[in-house]
Amino acid sequence: TLKDNNNREWFAENKDYYLEEEEKIKSFFTSVFQELSTKDDLEGMKVYRIYRDIRFSKDKSPYKTYRSCGYKRATESLRGGYHLEITPDGSFLAVGFWQPNKEDLLRIRKEFELDGETITEILNTKDIKETFGGFYKRHSLKKAPKGFDKNHPNITLINKKDFILLRKFKNKEVIDKKFYKTVLHSFQVIRPFFDYMSSILTTNLNGESLIDN
Repeated sequence: TLKDNNNREWFAENKDYYLEEEEKIKSFFTSVFQELSTKDDLEGMKVYRIYRDIRFSKDKSPYKTYRSCGYKRATESLRGGYHLEITPDGSFLAVGFWQPNKEDLLRIRKEFELDGETITEILNTKDIKETFGGFYKRHSLKKAPKGFDKNHPNITLINKKDFILLRKFKNKEVIDKKFYKTVLHSFQVIRPFFDYMSSILTTNLNGESLIDN
C-alpha cells in the first residue's frame, strides 16, 4: 500500500493502478457534488491533490495517504462548506466553518455571547445529534478571548476557533453500497445549522443585513 511505500519509486511503478482508482474516487466526489447541488447552492468542488507540500515539514513523504474533496457554498448569503475524506481506517466527513477570518470569528463569538441557546437547540435536534453528535471538540482557546468574560455561561462556545461537525466512518461503511446515500443524508441534515450560522454572518448584532441589496 501507499502507506507502507510512500516514495516516488513505488508510486511510479503503481501509477496505472493509482490513475484507475483516482478516476473512481473523482467520479464519486462528482456524483456527490451533482446531487448536493440540487439541494444547496454550491460554488463548486475542489478535489485536493495527492501530492504533499513538504517544504516546511519534517515528514518528507511525498504523497497523501487519503483522498479528499471540498464543496463550498455559494454567494454572500450562503456561508460554510462541506468536506469529505476517504482513507483506510480514517474516513470522515465534516461540515461547518473551518478557520473563519478574524471578522467572522468575532461576529460569531459576539452572537454566542448574547445567545447560546439557539445554536445549542439546533445541534441537539434529533437528526443532527444522531449524525454528528456535536461540535468538534478540538481547536478551542484555553483562555477566554480578549474582551470576553472567562466566567460567561457560554464560554465553551465563545472559546471555539472553528465551528465544525464531524462524522467518522468505519472501512465497512465506506465500501457499503449505501455509503453514497449516507454521505448525502449527512450533508443534508445539517442545513438548519448552516442557515442559522449564515444568518449570523450576514447581519449585525441588531439583526440588520450586511449584504447590499
